[in-house]
Amino acid sequence: MPPVKALVASQTGRVHAALGDERQAEQHLGDADELLADGLGQDVPGWVAYFDVVEHAGTRAVSARDLAGLGRPRKRASTHFEDALKLRKPGFDRVRVMDRVGLAAALFDEREAERGAAAAQQALDDAARVDSTLVASRLNTLLDAARPYETAAVDEVRTRARDLVAARPTTIAA
Repeated sequence: MPPVKALVASQTGRVHAALGDERQAEQHLGDADELLADGLGQDVPGWVAYFDVVEHAGTRAVSARDLAGLGRPRKRASTHFEDALKLRKPGFDRVRVMDRVGLAAALFDEREAERGAAAAQQALDDAARVDSTLVASRLNTLLDAARPYETAAVDEVRTRARDLVAARPTTIAA
């Protein structure tokens, strides 16, 4: 079934990106792109109904971030996170927050500290309204990405993120 094939291709690409295999990651992510472009049809099983072009955009964003972190940047992760945020519909607050945190971290990683700090402030505003240990764990990724910068704006981001993480401690790895 196309929806299942698209989901599996997308997630397989994500795994290959996390492992640093850019060629295999792009192959699988590209396969998912094609399946999504062709349409998933009407008979989408309930267990895979959440998966759509928006979820795949988020997968592409995380994959790009992972590859960049391993020294294999192909496309800026921030571009993929921006795509996911534009496409995301209301009602997915936790995922939207994770996309915002991912965008801010990606901008820091891409050496855009000023834009990263602005995106981080918005992410932190949203994160404060969502009670999620997964979001709290993602803030550690943001803190790590902000580490190289010593500006007042980034210091404020670090302080707010640390305070939020302390208020919602988690053992989940970012």
